[in-house]
Amino acid sequence: MAVLLQILDGVKSYGDQTLLDHASATIHDGMKVGFVGRNGAGKSTLLRILLGTEELDSGEVIRGSHLKVGYLRQHDPFEPGESALDFLMRDSAQPDWKCGEVAGQFELKGDYLNGPVKDLSGGWQTRVKLAALLLHDPNLLMLDEPTNFLDLRTQILLEHFLLNFPASCLIVSHDRAFLTATCDQTLDLSRGKLTLYSGKIGPYLEKLEEDKVRDERTNASVMAKQKQLQRFIEKNKARATSASQARSKQKQLDRLQTKEIETDLPTASIKAPVVEPRQGPAVSCMDLSIGYPDHTVATDVEVEVEHQQRAAIVGDNGQGKTTLLRTLVHSLKPVEGKVKWGYGCKIGTYAQHVYSTLPEDQTVLEYLEYNSMPGNTTQDCLNVAGALLFRGAHVQKPIKVLSGGERARVCMAGLLLGDYNILILDEPGNHLDVETVESLATALLNYNGTVLFTSHDRHFVKRIATNVIEVRDGRARNYHGDYDSYLYSVNKEIEEGERQRAGNRIAAAPAAKGAAGSAAKPSLSGKDQHNARKQLRNLEKAIARLDGQKKELNAEMLNTADATKALDLHNQINAIQVELSDAEEKWCELSEELGDW
Repeated sequence: MAVLLQILDGVKSYGDQTLLDHASATIHDGMKVGFVGRNGAGKSTLLRILLGTEELDSGEVIRGSHLKVGYLRQHDPFEPGESALDFLMRDSAQPDWKCGEVAGQFELKGDYLNGPVKDLSGGWQTRVKLAALLLHDPNLLMLDEPTNFLDLRTQILLEHFLLNFPASCLIVSHDRAFLTATCDQTLDLSRGKLTLYSGKIGPYLEKLEEDKVRDERTNASVMAKQKQLQRFIEKNKARATSASQARSKQKQLDRLQTKEIETDLPTASIKAPVVEPRQGPAVSCMDLSIGYPDHTVATDVEVEVEHQQRAAIVGDNGQGKTTLLRTLVHSLKPVEGKVKWGYGCKIGTYAQHVYSTLPEDQTVLEYLEYNSMPGNTTQDCLNVAGALLFRGAHVQKPIKVLSGGERARVCMAGLLLGDYNILILDEPGNHLDVETVESLATALLNYNGTVLFTSHDRHFVKRIATNVIEVRDGRARNYHGDYDSYLYSVNKEIEEGERQRAGNRIAAAPAAKGAAGSAAKPSLSGKDQHNARKQLRNLEKAIARLDGQKKELNAEMLNTADATKALDLHNQINAIQVELSDAEEKWCELSEELGDW
C-alpha cells in the first residue's frame, strides 16, 4: 500500500509541556484510523501539523505525492444569505445537479438545501460541510471530533458515509461507539508517544489493560526472585565455601529487571448525591404543549417518569428535547397544560451552556462553597473538587481562566454537593473527556434518585438509560422499547432512505441519457456485448440474493432480544449493504454501456 502521510521522530512542545516526544506513525491508502488520547494530549495539535498549518520543533512530516486531504472545518465557511446548494457549488466548482446528488446522501433537500444555510442547526451545517468534502474527492479525510453536537440521525448518516467512503480516514473522537462503527485501526497519543494498533478501539483498550496486568504480575515474580537471591547472597558471600555461589547469584540478580509501568493519569472519581429511594411518579405531563409565544414545538405531550428511572430524551436536533427539559424545570412556561412533580422532589439542573454563565470573579472553591447544601464543610467541598481533578492550588483558580472542560467539571461538582433527588442533565458529556464521562455514568448507575437527560453519546445512553422518551414531529412520547430498539429503528429508516435514493438514481438514468443526446456512449457489439449481458444477469442475481439476505437479517434482528447478537447482525447488514451498493453501481455502468438506459 502506498504511503499517504507519515510523521517521523516528531517533537513538539509548548513551554514545559511536551506533546510529541520523538513520535512516529504512518497512514497508508485505505486505512480508517480512530485517533484517541486524553484531553490536552495534543491530538488537535498533531492534526494541524499534518495539515501543514503548524510546524514541528524537530522531526519530519512526509506527504505522498498523490495525497489529497479533506479536512472537516470547525469554523463557519458560509457567506451571508447563501443557501447550502450555493455554498456547495461555490466551494467545489461543481454543477448544481452534482452538488444536489451528493447533498442527497446526507438528506439535504428542500429548504435544507435551498434555504439560508446559516439558519440551519449545527448538525445540519455539519452535513453541508461533509457534502462539500465529498465533492472535492479527497483520498484522506481528517475529522476532528465530528460527532460533537450532532444528533443521533446525523451521527448514523456520517457512519454510513464513512463506511462506504473508499479512501482513508483519520478521525479524532471521544465517542467509542462511533469509532467502533467506522474505524478498523487505532492511533493512540499518550505521554508524547504515538502507538498504531491494527484493530478497533475496544480490543485496543482491552490489550492495554491486559498488558498492564501481565507486567504487574511479571514484576511481582521478578521482585520475589530478587529478594530470594538477595537473601542467599547476604547469607553466603562471606563464607569461603559458598562465596563463588554468592558471586554467581549476584550476576543473576544484576540481570533481573522489572518492567517500568507508567502510572495512571489522574481520572475524575464522581459520586452522586446520597438520597433516599422513592416510589411512584416523579413527574407527569398532562395535556402539555411546549414552545415559545410565537412558536409551539410539541403538543399533546403525555409522558410520565417514575422515581429511580433514568429517562433518556432522544430525537433529532431542533425537535424540542431541550425545550421539553426547560419546561419540566419551569424555566419555560407551558404553552398549554401542566407539569406536575411529585411531593418532596428536589431538582438539580445541568444545562448545555450553564458553564458559560458561571460567576467569573469567584474561585473554584468559592463557587462550590456557595452552591453547597447547608452542613457541608470546606473539606467536603475540597473532596468533591479533588475527585473532579481540582487539587491543591487549582481550587483557588478564578473561574474566568478555566477552560470549557474545567468549567463543566465545576458545574458538575456544584451539582454533586447538593441533596437533589432529581437530576436534569442536558448533554452532560459535552466538554468532558471520556474518562470523566465514564465516571459520571458509574455514579448515575449507583444513584437512588431520578435522572432525565439528553445525550448524543450512544455508549453513555446505552449504559445508563432505563427508558426512552422520543421527541419527534411535534410530539413527545414514551418509546415502547429500549435504546437498542430505538437505534435499530433509526438505522432502518436511514437505510430505507438510501435504498430509495439509489432507486431514484436508476429511474432517473433514462432521462439523463436522453438529455445527453449525441454524448451517449456507443453500445457494445459482438462478443463483448454477449459477455456484458452475461455479467449483467449475474449482477441481477447477486443483487436479488444480497437483498434477500438483508431482509432475512433485518427480520432476525427485529426479533432478537440479545444486544450482542443484535450488534453482530447490524454489522452483517452493513457489510451486505456495501456489497449491494457496489453491485448496483456495476449494474448501472454495464446497462449504460449496453445502451439499455
